[in-house]
Amino acid sequence: MIKDQIVQKVIDNFICRSEVGQKKYGTTLHENNEDDFLNHAIEESMDFILYLYKIKEQLKEKGYSKLSEI
Repeated sequence: MIKDQIVQKVIDNFICRSEVGQKKYGTTLHENNEDDFLNHAIEESMDFILYLYKIKEQLKEKGYSKLSEI
């Protein structure tokens, strides 16, 4: 176990994500040399930005302008 609980949670999430991906796609990321990883990364990054904006709008609707106000 790592001392930093945040780092440990991230590691645990990566492990879980890997297991989900292996079940879904039947291969590991290491073994998969077929996919277009650059485009996957670009698309995922675009989705990430959209999700951040959605969260920001939801917070505004609840009257928050900064995370420190939550």
